[in-house]
Amino acid sequence: MSGFEEFPREHRVAELFAAARSVQERAYAPYSHFPVGAAILTPEGNIHVGCNVENAAYPVGSCAEAGAIAAMVAAGDLRIAVLLTICDGDEVGTCCGGCRQRVREFGSLDTPIYACGPEGVRATFTMAELLPVSFGPDNLRGFVR
Repeated sequence: MSGFEEFPREHRVAELFAAARSVQERAYAPYSHFPVGAAILTPEGNIHVGCNVENAAYPVGSCAEAGAIAAMVAAGDLRIAVLLTICDGDEVGTCCGGCRQRVREFGSLDTPIYACGPEGVRATFTMAELLPVSFGPDNLRGFVR
C-alpha cells in the first residue's frame, strides 16, 4: 500500500497499519460486525496490537485499543509513542471515550493517533485533540505516593 511516505518515518505508519490490519482480521465481533484493530508503537520501538472482543453481555467486551494497551503493559512497556486504529465503514473511526482516557494514561498530549480505514489513513489527531482539557497522571502528582 502506498501513501504512507507522507507521515514521519519515525512513526512507522505503514508497519503499524499492517499490524493493525492483520489483528483486525482476528477480531471477535459477532454482534456488531464491526471489527477493529489497533497497533501501538512504544518509544523503545516495540509494536503491540489488539483487536476488539465482544461478549453477549455487552459491557464485558473490550476495545482494540484496550487490548493493545494490555499487551503493551504485559510486555513491560508503559509508554505510547504512536497509536493507529483501523476499522471498516465510511466514517472516520476514533477511540471511544473510555479508550481515549486509557491512551491518555500511557501517552502524552501530543501522542499522534492515526484513524484508518481499509484504504489507509483517514485522519490524524493528537491526544489533546481527542481528549481536550484531559485528566491524566500529571494531575495526581503530589497526591499519590
